[in-house]
Amino acid sequence: MDPEAFLDLANQVTKLKMYPYFEVAHCVITCLYVRDDLAGGSQFFSRKHPLSCWLSSMLSIFAGGLLANWLLGEPILGAVKNNNQIVLASVIWYLIFYSPFDFVYKICKFLPIKVALSAMKEVIRCKKVHDGVIHAAKIYPNSYLIMILIGTVKGNGSSFLKVLERLLRGVWTPNAIEFMQPSFPSKACVVASIIFVIDKKTDLISAPHALVYFGVVIFFVYFKLSSVLLGIHDPFVPFENLFCAVFMGGVWDALSGAISGKGDGGSSKSESLKNGKSDAVKKKE
Repeated sequence: MDPEAFLDLANQVTKLKMYPYFEVAHCVITCLYVRDDLAGGSQFFSRKHPLSCWLSSMLSIFAGGLLANWLLGEPILGAVKNNNQIVLASVIWYLIFYSPFDFVYKICKFLPIKVALSAMKEVIRCKKVHDGVIHAAKIYPNSYLIMILIGTVKGNGSSFLKVLERLLRGVWTPNAIEFMQPSFPSKACVVASIIFVIDKKTDLISAPHALVYFGVVIFFVYFKLSSVLLGIHDPFVPFENLFCAVFMGGVWDALSGAISGKGDGGSSKSESLKNGKSDAVKKKE
């Protein structure tokens, strides 16, 4: 592709309007997650506890903005001040849970439709990460850590509020805290936030901002499609295992285990020799 045409495409991607089409994809995928998280009890729960179902869905949809506002000391409910977004999210929630014969849910779970919606959600995820970094940079221009943190929670806030979202449905799962077992979207949001911070605050990246943004979009979409189509859920795992083995004590733990194992083997061997000798003495007697 011609470099100028590629740059023009990147500029168009940065100027994409998220409302309503990409917002629809975000709401659909999030509501599908909530419904699938209910497993076989989704129909019973949605009929018996519609308010709790709606609240948990809204919390997941707007989790990034709610959590980011709380961390930055801004009005928490400012994340839900847009009436159009609330109406859109509520309509999507109703169709996913209450459409006749589950027609909308089955359509959204149809693989080609789900792939398209997942790709669109990753586009809006990149936008949220970018906006979170930019917003945090205006408030704390010298704190890279805060920029990365806000970009991460804006991009994947639903995972960080998963415990609270389930609690609204009467389920307490403290082991689901995102910091204990970070999901791939959270790791990807951290990487994207770091890239945006480097691009904004340093001169290490000489490429135009539009190309950097477009590259992050491709990164998100590619690995999401790999997860949906190929089952590659976390490509960071091999690098994490290597890092932990080298820098987090894995090598030394293995060496100490091997040494202690040899020591135990030696002592047990000597004990067996002593037992053998004593048995021989008894036989002679």
